[in-house]
Amino acid sequence: MKPQTTVRKQPRESRGKITAVADTTAPGPALAATPAPDAVRRRNRALALGSVVTGIAGAAYLWGTDPHQPGHFLPRCPFNWATGLLCPACGGTRMAYDLMHGHFAAAFHDNALLLLVSPAGLYLYGRWLAEGLRGRSYQPVLRPYGQAVVLGVAVAWAVLRNTL
Repeated sequence: MKPQTTVRKQPRESRGKITAVADTTAPGPALAATPAPDAVRRRNRALALGSVVTGIAGAAYLWGTDPHQPGHFLPRCPFNWATGLLCPACGGTRMAYDLMHGHFAAAFHDNALLLLVSPAGLYLYGRWLAEGLRGRSYQPVLRPYGQAVVLGVAVAWAVLRNTL
């Protein structure tokens, strides 16, 4: 039997602190109190601002580091390290470097598929960022059919890149 959830009228200064309270007289586990909406808003804003700061720091480092030249501290693709094959995202760092320096043909050569789907990724990031700065959450849903299409395209791209 589920515990009954009741919403109690709270004094003005404590409103929003707890949104649901378990009826302790009912058998079964008690409901956990949900975080206050203000805490969730602050967390969403902090995550959004943190992603911007991290992105700027990463872009600043990448601006002065040429990934086409050896000897720089840039992480290697773990899939490439383990198998020697290119994963669907291999070349993404070189592509970002080339885009920042205005070398569009070189960026296309580094990873054509990633370059072509980047606008969709940037849109989703921009939407998440805008909602996060407003203190709201944005979680797009990709249905199973869409997941299968994305996975199929990624696998086909990986096979194509490694056979040509």
